[in-house]
Amino acid sequence: MLKFCQKGFTIIYTFIHTIHIFSVFIYGGFLFVDVLFLSKMNQTLSSEEHAKAREAIMMHVRKVVPYALMVAVASGLFLFSQVFGKIEDGSLSYFQILLAIKAFFGLWLGLRGINQKLFKINPWVFKSHFFPFSLVVIIILLSQFMYL
Repeated sequence: MLKFCQKGFTIIYTFIHTIHIFSVFIYGGFLFVDVLFLSKMNQTLSSEEHAKAREAIMMHVRKVVPYALMVAVASGLFLFSQVFGKIEDGSLSYFQILLAIKAFFGLWLGLRGINQKLFKINPWVFKSHFFPFSLVVIIILLSQFMYL
């Protein structure tokens, strides 16, 4: 019976992890495209064309990306609770430190996104997507260094 429970939990964990990865790809992918490509459209389009083209894209983005961020944060919290582990000898391990930093950045992005989408509170600082994009890149790098 215990093996069945462990196998069932492994399937659930893998499913949530897969959802987390896809939602992060959606959110991070949008930031990547926005920072590296969409923000450069004004170099080849007039300001009126740029505004029209950007809004044409953003009206579709607003339907998907904020919810992908919320799913990424919720699934990330679950994954964090499963892999953080016990604090031994009164200090955090290298893995736990990097995971905590990663979680902090993810929660900051999530709080920012939830404030914007659900409560219509726009950020006072970091109004462009460059800072969130930078945090996503840092989170990706941290996830690679966590297992060293």
